[in-house]
Order: sequence, then C-alpha cells, then structure tokens
Amino acid sequence: MKLTMLGTGNALVTDCYNTCFVLQDEDEYFMVDAGGGNGVLSQLKKAGIDWKEVRNIFITHKHIDHLLGAVWLMRMICQYMRQNQYEGEANIYGHSEVIQTLRSIAEMVLQKSEVTYLNRRLHLIAVEDGEEKEIMGRRVKFFDIHSTKDKQFGFTMELSKGKKLTCCGDEPYNISEKEYVVGSCWLLHEAFCLHSQADVFHPYEKHHSTVKDACQLAQEFGVENLILYHTEDKSLHQRKKLYMAEGETYFRGNLYVPDDLETILL
Repeated sequence: MKLTMLGTGNALVTDCYNTCFVLQDEDEYFMVDAGGGNGVLSQLKKAGIDWKEVRNIFITHKHIDHLLGAVWLMRMICQYMRQNQYEGEANIYGHSEVIQTLRSIAEMVLQKSEVTYLNRRLHLIAVEDGEEKEIMGRRVKFFDIHSTKDKQFGFTMELSKGKKLTCCGDEPYNISEKEYVVGSCWLLHEAFCLHSQADVFHPYEKHHSTVKDACQLAQEFGVENLILYHTEDKSLHQRKKLYMAEGETYFRGNLYVPDDLETILL
C-alpha cells in the first residue's frame, strides 16, 4: 500500500497545490480531499493516476481548498458516465454539510443530463461520527474532530497486522480524537509552519499548529510514522530540511515532510 501526496500546502499557497492525497492498494484508490480547483486533475495525471480509477473519495470539510477540486471530479465522472465512457460507480464520502454543499453546487453548475447520475451511479454518502465503511477492502472509521471553526471529520483505516493509519484533517489534535490517534502506525497531521516562525505565520489564530506541536503529540502517543502537511509555502525550497530539523528534536519515530507528488510506502 502506498500514499501519494497530490498537494501539501495550506489554503493560500501558490507554489504548491492544496493538501490532498491518494491511498493506493494495488489497483484500488482512496482519495482524501481534492484541493481548490481543477489542478487536482493535473496533479493526478502527474502522479500517474487515472482519475477514472479513483472510485472512493472522502472530503474532510467544506473549505474551498479541500472541496472545490471534488466538484471538478464530479463533473468529469458524470460527463463521462453520460458519454458511456465511465464504467461502474463511484462514491464520495463526507459529513452531512459537505454532502449537501457538493449536491447544491452540482445542481447549480452541472448540466441536468449530468446531475441525473447523482445517487444513481455517483453516490454522495453522508457519514456520521464513529461510522464505519469498507473501502479498498479495509475498515475505515470516520470521526468528528470537534472543530470550533467548521464541522470537520478525520478517519482511521485498518492496515495489515493490526496496524492503523489516522488522518486528523487540517486542524490540531483534539482530545476527542485520542482513541484514534494513540498507537497509530501512521499519523497524518497538519503543521502550518515552524514553531520558530509562529510569530511570523500566526498558526494558532488560524486554528493550526506548528511542527513542534505535531511532533510532540506524535511522540506522546506512541506514533511510529508521522507525516506533516498543510504548510505555508514561503520556505518551500527548504521546507523539508527545515521542518525535519525542528521535528526530529521532538519526535523519535520516522518523520516525513513530503513534497507535492511524493509517494510514501506504508
């Protein structure tokens, strides 16, 4: 199984794509978030992933840098279904507000002949806090991160040999997530900037954390592998080096600061 970061940046980046990624198990794909526009199609192409094979998508929340790329995927899927160039079905998961937003946008901007495929072959599936689904033959549990900004869900996925991967969305860890985060083999957590530059980027005012914060959390909860994303892009050419240097001071496991399109074997 492998993970490909399609994008690693926060909402306002211009030198990389907004944070989203794809989990791949042989010929099956599970995409998490879709960035802020049709750039997601370009990122998938650059990653060597056929968008038509991405049959399961999860949108964590309705902020535009996570949701609007999904609208483009919906357009492509429905258009190709209408043209008989898309076989089978596809699923988009999200909490009720995400699903309602996607449905409303689709009804406003897609052709009627395309909208007709919603819930017939393109299924918009609202999930509840603690609900489980089987995706790529693996148990996935969705959970509310209890954001004070906007409703947002994360998820945890069963890996082989009893291990698990947990995604906390794009906000700092909340104590309500403890049962999912503790003991994760892989943890995906946002890190808006270096702790040493918190006075420059003001992450806490934006409901985000620093590299130090995320690494201390992972160390405390026995995480084996930590992936940091949703960062600023002002230090992009040195981001990996700088973030690794700060993070390794606080986390003794395997630390990853991926670039766009980088693939990690799980």
